[in-house]
Amino acid sequence: MAGLTPTTPQPEEITVHGQSRVLEIAFSDGARFRIPFELMRVYSPSAEVQGHGPGQEVLQTGKREVTLLGLEPVGNYAVQPGFSDGHSSGIFTWEYLYFLGKEEQQLWADYERRLAEAGVDRDAPMAPPAGHGCASH
Repeated sequence: MAGLTPTTPQPEEITVHGQSRVLEIAFSDGARFRIPFELMRVYSPSAEVQGHGPGQEVLQTGKREVTLLGLEPVGNYAVQPGFSDGHSSGIFTWEYLYFLGKEEQQLWADYERRLAEAGVDRDAPMAPPAGHGCASH
């Protein structure tokens, strides 16, 4: 897997906290993060969220109350969460989870900026994809 090296910190403990909606993960280098499910969902590494190239990212909204329905292992390098909104195609490598935890404050700031630029609220329902509106049928 690209980016994974023998020095990439490995998770030693992963706990899903359903009530507080955070994934707690302790790494082999001593780092411990409590990553909100909303942050994971908003920054899912899936093509559905990230697009298929630069500039194709889809701004996620209405994810504050999202929960995890499941967390499946993917080999020895990742997990694949199933979210309560039906999203389940993101594969979160250990490296990516470490990044989310370490950069959480900056990622929230970037998300808030993108919301403001789009003129939408964090809790707004997701807009249908362009060209897929039911009114056009």
